[in-house]
Amino acid sequence: MKTNVVMPQMGESVTEGTLTVWLKEIGDTVERDEPLFEITTDKVDAEVPSPVAGVLVERLVETGTTVEINSLVAVIETEGDAAGASDQAVQEESAPAPAQSAAPAASDATTAPARTSGAIDAVKPGPEHSRDELRRTRSTPVVRKIAAEHGIQDLADIPASGSGGRVTRKDIEDYIASGQHKQAASAPAQAATTPSRAPASSGGTMRSIPELPPITMGPRDTIEPMAPQRLAIARHMIASRATSAHAHTVHEIDFTSVVRARRALKDEFASRGVKLTFTAFMVKAFADALARFPLMNCSVDGDHIVYRGDINIGVAVALEDSLIVPVVRNVDELSLLGVARAVNDLAERARNKRLKPDEVRGGTFTVSNHGVFGPEFGIPVINQPQVGIVATGAIKKRVVADQKTDAIMVRPTSVFCMSFDHRVIDGATADKFLLHVRQVLESWEA
Repeated sequence: MKTNVVMPQMGESVTEGTLTVWLKEIGDTVERDEPLFEITTDKVDAEVPSPVAGVLVERLVETGTTVEINSLVAVIETEGDAAGASDQAVQEESAPAPAQSAAPAASDATTAPARTSGAIDAVKPGPEHSRDELRRTRSTPVVRKIAAEHGIQDLADIPASGSGGRVTRKDIEDYIASGQHKQAASAPAQAATTPSRAPASSGGTMRSIPELPPITMGPRDTIEPMAPQRLAIARHMIASRATSAHAHTVHEIDFTSVVRARRALKDEFASRGVKLTFTAFMVKAFADALARFPLMNCSVDGDHIVYRGDINIGVAVALEDSLIVPVVRNVDELSLLGVARAVNDLAERARNKRLKPDEVRGGTFTVSNHGVFGPEFGIPVINQPQVGIVATGAIKKRVVADQKTDAIMVRPTSVFCMSFDHRVIDGATADKFLLHVRQVLESWEA
């Protein structure tokens, strides 16, 4: 029996991933949940485990290739039918691939099999569709968005390297970089003026970004391509700025009570194998505030507001040259000990590329602790499709004045900056929300 392995979705807004490393060769035995390959997206850089135990008989995506989610990546022969699977895999390399077991050849798009469930195809391949028709329609939302931003109306003009004549993101980027899109007959003047619609779930429009003049290279300059994850993050951040009406509010919070509580609890937590950090207190406080202010725990879908039933807080984790945002689920149902354990576990596995796909999606609000690197505060970009994100500054001893007695004192404080989506959240709601967080943290009892 053969089992298809597909590109997983590593986050709600992720539409594609890049396969960076194969960890198994054809003919290798693989156990269930054993790492099969590594991928990178704008959300995560992680290993993907095998869904079953068996023998790897087909690898359908080359290292460095970017494919959309749910695309067929590999085929595993499960135990019971795996005898001789390695030899059979070699023999079948020149034979026609069975339906849904291999990617269709680029030279035979009209006989391509249907793709696995969840794939985005405007037209199903068949005898009535020509190669050019498939090339125009068989593309990812990312490719179609790039095409719209550059005024490219007909994808059939672009040399395609994807399966079944599919235009990949690399294909369209190479086409644009060569300047051929300016010479196309399909109204090139629209490239800098025609806006393209953002995805329906974002409820906004994406402005076309004008092309910048080329950079003049000096003799000591060097150039290298962005890593796939960095490039994906760049696109996601630009899309967020173009989608949400970003507004910001800044609050300074006294951490005296939290410092006292942490000092009193850290030994007890350590005896249970859990390191108690300030982040755990913050995440717990935000969960309490999100329960009080459900509008902060929503998403925008066109002209509708989606109120989230769960409170799932994403906690940004810095990596060596990137970042990811694993999600602590149902934070409002966890104790401080439970939150601390979850935050530590997710952060550790994030740095070791051990996160699972479900652990980087489903977030309803994000906390980014800039303070670990010492800044006063940061001004974050909203993590779509959420409507709020907070950047917390370093907890430092600062001179403050008691507003009731005018007494001057030194207190450990942190500056929180929240970015919120002004399409659905007004300043008053944002400030009441952060005021509640402040009250929870400033009155914390061990």
